[in-house]
Amino acid sequence: MQRKQQLELWLENALSGATCTLAPASADASFRRYFRVSLPDRTLIAMDAPPQHEDCRPFVHVAAVFGAAGVNVPRVLAQDLEQGFLLLSDLGNTTYLNALNETNAADLYNDATDALIRIQSASRKGEFPEYGEALLTREMQLFPDWYVARHLKLTLDDKQQAVMQQTFATLNCNILAQGQVYVHRDYHSRNLMLCDDNPGILDFQDAVHGAITYDLASLFKDAYICWEEEQVLDWTVRYWEKARKAGLPVPLDFAEFYRDFEWMGAQRHIKVLGIFARLYHRDGKDGYLKDMPLVMNYLRRACERYAELRPLLRLLDQLEDRQPQFGYTF
Repeated sequence: MQRKQQLELWLENALSGATCTLAPASADASFRRYFRVSLPDRTLIAMDAPPQHEDCRPFVHVAAVFGAAGVNVPRVLAQDLEQGFLLLSDLGNTTYLNALNETNAADLYNDATDALIRIQSASRKGEFPEYGEALLTREMQLFPDWYVARHLKLTLDDKQQAVMQQTFATLNCNILAQGQVYVHRDYHSRNLMLCDDNPGILDFQDAVHGAITYDLASLFKDAYICWEEEQVLDWTVRYWEKARKAGLPVPLDFAEFYRDFEWMGAQRHIKVLGIFARLYHRDGKDGYLKDMPLVMNYLRRACERYAELRPLLRLLDQLEDRQPQFGYTF
């Protein structure tokens, strides 16, 4: 029996036989699929997460934790973890990515950082997996494995590999020293919904306990929408001021916090370039290729600003056959 037929049979039981129609609700980079369930008086969302590829339990758990923190996440109305089906409340179909413009960006991002602070303020150890060195490094390793080797079809020599590994170690040292809080891990314009209780928050099933700047870097150094750096700096200051007032573990010196934000962003950009390459070469999803140049630009700009990251910038120059921007070599 096809998955959709299985889902329809399960929904018939979950909805006590109520008449409904299904239509695709959103695309996803994973194996999960979402359908909008239209009833005479309302709409709901059905998640189809094939159990051989996905586990619904983290989604259900994080939804409960984040919901208790006072942010707007889908309510789990029915579940079948064995089959991989969930029935959820519907947060609408207008993403931040579709809604953001120069006029409303300040207000929408203010709402997003307020929600982020509520999530972070609820943090406690042991609730989610730790975002430790092993996971951080495994994520960054996607860059040499998929972006360099598969996408660029290049092989790093020993010196280049050493630069890559030293950069990973340098970033990890900073990231693990940051204040540790709940991390959504994909807090950006495609996963935030414009709704009455703004924002609606989606795609949080990979939440961890990790560096306080991670979700902020996801939000303001978004792979799908770009803002002027002066604007990002202003929004980051405003978040930092609210975080300090809320008693969150951020440095007293904003310059230190902004460096942490940039270095955390560099880790994410390295990972995302690897993920986008993997989505294309392994999974046949080419829609993310167009977003790679923006992510690479974020990474390059961060590397330009910090001496510790300039060896990586020179390596990127070599990989892209550019002229080095600095006079010294490996």
